[in-house]
Amino acid sequence: MTRYLVAIHHPDDYDPSVAEDEAMHRDIDVLNDEMVAAGVRIFVGGLHPAGSARSLRAQPNGEVLVTDGPYLKTGEHVGGFWVLEAADLDEAVAWGRKAAIACRAPVEVRPFHDPMAAS
Repeated sequence: MTRYLVAIHHPDDYDPSVAEDEAMHRDIDVLNDEMVAAGVRIFVGGLHPAGSARSLRAQPNGEVLVTDGPYLKTGEHVGGFWVLEAADLDEAVAWGRKAAIACRAPVEVRPFHDPMAAS
């Protein structure tokens, strides 16, 4: 089994108090319950807005520069994610489809590197 990241993307101006309602929260809860029942959910987490991030960059002199805000300046950010364990990419994408519907947002599904696969 491979682990996959199922990431939910939000626009930078995403306001959960406006965009999210009880029906959406219920749909996400149902999806979480379904993932647990299927034995695929390893971890789930929602993130604070990208503006609350701190970015760290190693400098040539060995120091680390810490700045406020996200590392990448884009119009979207990861708003939350699941880590799933699925048989293959097709199964992970099937869960991603359900996540896109429940969260009413774009979703990205990516496999984790498997260090044991190289051995």
